[in-house]
Amino acid sequence: MKQIPILVTGAHRSGTTWVGRMLASNSQTAYISEPLNVLHRRGVYRADVAHWYQYITSENEAQYLSAFEELFNFKYHLFDEIKSIRSRKDFLRMGRDASIFVNGKLRNQRALLKDPFAVFSAPWFAQKLNCQVVITVRHPAAFASSLKRLNWSFDFRDLLNQPMLMRDHLEHDRTEMESMPADDIIGQSALLWRIIYRAVHSTSNIFPDFKIVRHEDLSLDPVAGYKSLYESLGLTFDEKVRDVIINASSSENPAELSQKKVHSVKLDSRANMDNWKKRLAPEEISRIRKLTEDVSHFFYSDHEW
Repeated sequence: MKQIPILVTGAHRSGTTWVGRMLASNSQTAYISEPLNVLHRRGVYRADVAHWYQYITSENEAQYLSAFEELFNFKYHLFDEIKSIRSRKDFLRMGRDASIFVNGKLRNQRALLKDPFAVFSAPWFAQKLNCQVVITVRHPAAFASSLKRLNWSFDFRDLLNQPMLMRDHLEHDRTEMESMPADDIIGQSALLWRIIYRAVHSTSNIFPDFKIVRHEDLSLDPVAGYKSLYESLGLTFDEKVRDVIINASSSENPAELSQKKVHSVKLDSRANMDNWKKRLAPEEISRIRKLTEDVSHFFYSDHEW
């Protein structure tokens, strides 16, 4: 029997890796990372991806559908991957990914796709590929502070150059995106958060089965939060899973990750929640709140600022 795949998405730096890794803590799922990353591995996903936050609908699905069907059937493209190898690290990734695909096929696992860049395309994944969808939300100030700390800017041309995405979700924001300074990470972060989670909010009204989880709620009580999420997805929450979650969120872990390990999931989850209050100046927090307030109130109350 074909297993129902799971998509974990949301803005990048919103906890998608943490959620994806914790949901992949048992043998029922096969963790596959970011096929819609423009720098994705060819062995995992053979189609081209032109833009960050690529928007996929029935209108342009011909470019992507068969490649995703192959991915969800655990078809690994070994020769495509070999041609793309440029380093020892690439070679080791090939071994890891090929092993995930082989095990997924042999053990009839559920593909668990962790991909923040699929957030605008979540309805397509649900309707066309029968995915159960989990969407992570992180406080807009925490999101902005993370990007500021890493000095990760965002080029809005990746969104502006997608006519269907602009038509369906973002035309109202065109002027702000076009005028956003290239060095204004706080402004970029706030605008990106707003347009992503406005789309998430409107989509959730149409797809009530989408599971929207707040990073902060999982951080406060990881065991209870993940147990509930496991049950809603039809996954088995056992002692092994519990131990993995406790180990990943323990107070013995660092309160902040090294910039050399930005994708690690071992963190003191409670301590990490309020890091943004130390990283951001009061005027930056006020600016983020003002830029996101027409959407942030759907997810966060006044006292959470």
